[in-house]
Amino acid sequence: MDLNFKLIIIQAPVILLSLTVHEYCHGWVANYLGDDTAMRQGRLTLNPIVHLDVIGTILMFIVGFGWAKPVPVNPHNFEDPRKGMLLVALAGPAANLLTAICAGLILRYIVPSLLTSEQAISGIYSTSLVIIILSLQYGVALAIFNMIPIPPLDGSRVLYGLLPEKQAYAYSRFEPYGMLILVGLFIFGGRVFTYILWYPVSVIAEALSGLGYFQLWQIVSYFTS
Repeated sequence: MDLNFKLIIIQAPVILLSLTVHEYCHGWVANYLGDDTAMRQGRLTLNPIVHLDVIGTILMFIVGFGWAKPVPVNPHNFEDPRKGMLLVALAGPAANLLTAICAGLILRYIVPSLLTSEQAISGIYSTSLVIIILSLQYGVALAIFNMIPIPPLDGSRVLYGLLPEKQAYAYSRFEPYGMLILVGLFIFGGRVFTYILWYPVSVIAEALSGLGYFQLWQIVSYFTS
């Protein structure tokens, strides 16, 4: 398979920004709720370098799903530790979904008027269009992927916060095996796993932008070929 270096160059900042915003919002909410651990460790920043996880970033390029280095959080600094962790966990996916909503609205209401201009198919206009499409797709993808209730993904923290105390404790005992489960899913069921996750991504992206999955990628392919 030939590598599309132009697409990779455009993808890189979108992926880095998506992962960085995700982790920054975790840290910001934690700090707002009374835990300054992330700030003290230099993680309350939009500098992507301090948030990068090598494997998670590589997977973002390969399959469109991944993760960054988790922001450190001390739940004992929250007035209500379980509720605090639930809100912190929701912050990352919510930030990605908000990014996707903004990109989708731009594609639905602003881009169509720009495409009537000859300038829209050249230079910075075409690159910006690709960036907006990728921001939409990666924003939705990160939000959905991270809400899967498998530790250490955010969905596990949310589920833990919603379960009754006894069931939450039993569920937390699976946390040491969460990463092994994720790796196993990617290795042994990677293609099926990816297809299952990309279906809701496609549906939500189309609902936001008014453009189907293949329409979006046709535009991306056209401007990066």
